[in-house]
Amino acid sequence: MATKWTRLFLCVALAAVTSVWAVAQDDNANSQANDSKGQVRNVTGCLTKSGSGNEYTLTATDGSTWEIHDNNAVDLASHVNQTVEAKGVVSNEKMHNMKEDAKQMGHDTGMKNNTAEHGHLKVTSVHKVSDSCQ
Repeated sequence: MATKWTRLFLCVALAAVTSVWAVAQDDNANSQANDSKGQVRNVTGCLTKSGSGNEYTLTATDGSTWEIHDNNAVDLASHVNQTVEAKGVVSNEKMHNMKEDAKQMGHDTGMKNNTAEHGHLKVTSVHKVSDSCQ
C-alpha cells in the first residue's frame, strides 16, 4: 500500500514541476519578446512642429509617427523640417507595446487597419541626417 502512495506522490510532484517549468518558459519568452521592442528607440525621420507650444511630430521612414514634447535635454526647434535621427525613451512602454501587439494581431487575422506604429517619445538626443525632409 505504501508503494502505491509513493507512486501517486511522485506522479503529482512530477506534474507540478513540469507545470512550473512550462509557465517559467512562457514568461521568459514573453519577456524576451517585449525586450526586443525595447524601451529605448532610435527613430529616423522628418521632424515637424505640431500645434502650438513645445509639441513636435517625428514621422519615421517606416511610416510610424511619434509625438515629442520639447525638453531641456535636446534642442528640437533647430531641427524642424529636417530629417533627424532621434534617440529616446518610449512613454508608457507596456501599454504602447500592448497596443502595437493588438494592432499587429488584428492585421495578421486579415483586418484592414493601419499597422504603422504611433507613440510618445521622450527624446534624449537628436542628430541631423539631412537639411530637408525628402
